[in-house]
Amino acid sequence: MLMQVTRQGTSPKKRRLTTVDFVQDGADLFSALCVNSSLPTLNRVDPYRTQILTSADMPQFISEVDTTRDLAKEQRERDILEKIRALAERCTESASLELHLQGD
Repeated sequence: MLMQVTRQGTSPKKRRLTTVDFVQDGADLFSALCVNSSLPTLNRVDPYRTQILTSADMPQFISEVDTTRDLAKEQRERDILEKIRALAERCTESASLELHLQGD
């Protein structure tokens, strides 16, 4: 999920998240690719927990998604990686955006 973060002041209690866009992965293809990945950012993705990535994390994340997409054997794996990459590209546009990789 691509999330917009807004804050009033510096208190974390005033942090508000708004969903900007999301990718539905009903077959859990992305989490399976991450579990089997040897790349550092993707390997840290936990299929049961939410991982939050900021715009600063996006260059590494995009690079790893691209590498994984190039090695993917199935078209449906490449398709989900393309959709996630598109969200990651949008995340690079603003420090107020975060990419939330939500687990079960």
